[in-house]
Amino acid sequence: MTVSETTLQRMIDVVGAKHAIRDTAEMKAYMVEWRDLWPGTSPLVLRPANTEEVSRIMAVAHETGTAIVPQSGNTGLVGGQIPKGDEVLLSLDRMTKIIEVDAADYTITVEGGCILKNVQDAAEAAGRLFPLKIASEGSCRIGGNLSSNAGGLNVLAYGNARDLCLGLEVVLADGRIWNGLKKLRKNNTGYDLKNLFIGAEGTLGIITAAVLKLYPQPLRYDTAFLAVPSPQAAVDLLSLIKSKSGNRVIAFELIAALGVGFAVKHMGVTNPLTSPSPWYVLTELADAPPDLMEQILELAMAQGIVTDGSVAQSEAQRQALWNIRELMSESQKFEGGSIKNDISVPISSVPQFIAEAGPAVEACLPGTRLMTFGHLGDGNLHYNLSQPIGMDKQAFLDRWWDLGHAVNEVVLRLGGSISAEHGIGQLKRDEMQKIKSPVELDMMRAVKAMLDTKEILNPGKVLPAK
Repeated sequence: MTVSETTLQRMIDVVGAKHAIRDTAEMKAYMVEWRDLWPGTSPLVLRPANTEEVSRIMAVAHETGTAIVPQSGNTGLVGGQIPKGDEVLLSLDRMTKIIEVDAADYTITVEGGCILKNVQDAAEAAGRLFPLKIASEGSCRIGGNLSSNAGGLNVLAYGNARDLCLGLEVVLADGRIWNGLKKLRKNNTGYDLKNLFIGAEGTLGIITAAVLKLYPQPLRYDTAFLAVPSPQAAVDLLSLIKSKSGNRVIAFELIAALGVGFAVKHMGVTNPLTSPSPWYVLTELADAPPDLMEQILELAMAQGIVTDGSVAQSEAQRQALWNIRELMSESQKFEGGSIKNDISVPISSVPQFIAEAGPAVEACLPGTRLMTFGHLGDGNLHYNLSQPIGMDKQAFLDRWWDLGHAVNEVVLRLGGSISAEHGIGQLKRDEMQKIKSPVELDMMRAVKAMLDTKEILNPGKVLPAK
């Protein structure tokens, strides 16, 4: 449905002409997403200053039946934040306030457009830790992190974004404001409404503010980059580290040799280990007793599950080790086309998944290079595929759905999920028919119909067409 000029002007009047964008060139930053799979189009970008303006925009949208696509940092990887035609884009990039840091209650209250790195820095300034850590933390925003239930490097110890949220403020599809900004750790008074909106990708409401959990700032880290002979050895190492360190292990990343090679080749990082290995682990302990990491590694080497290792001796060395991991996705761009899979399986099934997914991909497209890395500590792998050497990039990307299906079949056979932390968006919407039961889809549609009676919030995302 084409949006009338009258409706567009009513929305512009809410934010003021200065904060409404209609020029195509100025809109580009909001219409181009990281994977370049979904070029966006919209008649208007609105940049409200506060929750009240979001509410007024949604009231007009509800009255006129105008579709709205919420967007915060535009770092999403499944196209959930991109408009597809006549939807008006509502950006939270002006709603960046840190409302309160409460060190005594270990909470921080922020607006939905607050950049994740700014939340981390505000917590650190108060002697606290906000542990959500992802590669895009310098540009992603809290509203999007919550809407996609972001995961990241420290889920093993602290949980996903859902686990880090105590309360929300949400603007509903009809413009009403739900103020659920509570700091309570226990609140057993019926349905937990906030969890309806976390992970809903803006299809049920627009998250305009949140109360987030803080934690004590670790006094020291022990960070190690280790060579392991196989994924099973990595799983065994995880079990050993957890048994010896308790809850002090905060990160445990599995990395295939190809990923390290790409990062070394294209991003200027250095592999601290001189001998090649088919697999690596990057792991970190927080506030562990001195020498505990070294004791664990001695045991692991004696058992043959670690063959070489390097332990950071300074903060600079620690950051250098993490750079290897965090620059891998970007490095893959230099190798041509890449197809991303964000999957999870039970931790014990990770070796079986890797063993079965590789041949499935090879049978689908011989020569595809497997760049496997991710959060083994919570069973989440970024099973990324790089084009065969010499293949045309677009020809490879045209096989996205075939290759994705080959991977997903293995995932589902092992009782896993085809979306561990990136969400559904447009990319995996049609797959929902295969992975959700009719009962699950009926319940999801019922919630959508109740909260968004005119289906104007982020249409065409998450839920498959009937």
